[in-house]
Amino acid sequence: MKNLSKSQKLTWKQYLVVASLLFGLFFGAGNLIFPLHLGQLAGANWGTAAVGFLITGVLLPLLSVLAVAITRSEGVYDIGKPLGAGFAVVFMVLIHATIGPLFGTPRTATVSFTVGVAPFIPKDQQTAALFIFSAVFFLLAFAFSYHENNILSNVGKVLNPLFLALLFLVFIVAFLNPLGNPQTAAVTAAYKHSALVNGFLEGYNTMDALAGLAFGVTVVTAVRSMGQKDPKSVSKVVAKSGVVAMGAVGLIYLLLILMGAMSLGRFKVSDNGGVAFNQIVNEYGGLFGQALLAFLLTVTCLTTAVGLVAAFAQDFHKHFPKVSYHTWLALSCLASFLAANFGLDQIISWSTPMLMFLYPLSMVLILLSVFSPLFNKDGVVYFFVILFTVLPALGDMVIAFPSVVSQSQFGLWVASVRSTLPLASMGLSWLVPALVGLVIGLVGHLMKKKRLVTTNEELD
Repeated sequence: MKNLSKSQKLTWKQYLVVASLLFGLFFGAGNLIFPLHLGQLAGANWGTAAVGFLITGVLLPLLSVLAVAITRSEGVYDIGKPLGAGFAVVFMVLIHATIGPLFGTPRTATVSFTVGVAPFIPKDQQTAALFIFSAVFFLLAFAFSYHENNILSNVGKVLNPLFLALLFLVFIVAFLNPLGNPQTAAVTAAYKHSALVNGFLEGYNTMDALAGLAFGVTVVTAVRSMGQKDPKSVSKVVAKSGVVAMGAVGLIYLLLILMGAMSLGRFKVSDNGGVAFNQIVNEYGGLFGQALLAFLLTVTCLTTAVGLVAAFAQDFHKHFPKVSYHTWLALSCLASFLAANFGLDQIISWSTPMLMFLYPLSMVLILLSVFSPLFNKDGVVYFFVILFTVLPALGDMVIAFPSVVSQSQFGLWVASVRSTLPLASMGLSWLVPALVGLVIGLVGHLMKKKRLVTTNEELD
């Protein structure tokens, strides 16, 4: 008998709609500046570094959305639920705080200011200018999110493609008139022997795997609204559309990394990718190009900020309903405004430790979710993998803090303990313990399954 709830076959246009949604979800402020800076750091080793960056910046975000689809999750809370409600709430709060008011959302304002506005402001006035700019920026984000207005998203549908068109124009000009030869570009010390691993770790900064867990439900809901009923069909559509979307993101990353390596022919390694992008656009487009880029980038980042503050407020109101959506929204915008005024360099330096802790947890949860049908989503497997991942990840977090923490007595003690773990020098001290936890968890699952079969046989 035929299944009446069989999914409809999608047209290629519908696949492109989902791909466009995925692209819009993942391409934000950090996606522009981090690959460019990576190219400058890696120099002649840009290709090897790019492979590592694409794993955490492209493949992992795609898997995070697939994880939401496969487990039929309604959000990041459900991804952590196999480990209990307490863990799920803590994990949700950490993810939303990181991609939201602590680091991700403030970065939308600081990137648009650093790349677009700062070049027009004298250096001694930039602190005051950032204060005014970020205040206006987050007041607008609050206003658009408060009324749940779709004007900005509609504007974004016009301005995002315009921004990408301008970006590709920069690529065309840059590759027709290269600033230097990427194959002979200087390589920084960290990228001489560990370009792959450092590129992999640099991909953490995009925060896209975390964003995929938080916003994946948006994509899955859109796919279901197109007539896809069963989870297999939903996963298939997400996978196909994801390959298109993330392929486009990956291409932009590669071009930005290569452009960063080429820029070393004219410029020194910059403090951050925002400064590098500003230098390159000024070199090719002058003040007019800079002004046009400033406008488009600000609106693109504002669109991203609206999505982030709204998602934060919606999820927190859902789990903590005593506080209204509008109060959570105001708190998110206020916290983001305060964090933005520390400046882009400070946001990056303080976000790195949190990402060193959260990314390993997110990676193992994403992979466990994707493969959960193989072990019936058994909490035993989840428990041991997370248990063996969380302690090394905490160590990596302490080591990644600025020197006030990492060089303290406690920080040095953590470093000495952590150095005994395999791959610790690469920032991957969690990897081997996580695999050990997986083996123990799977053995526990098989023993549990065997006991259940034996009990059922005895009852029969």
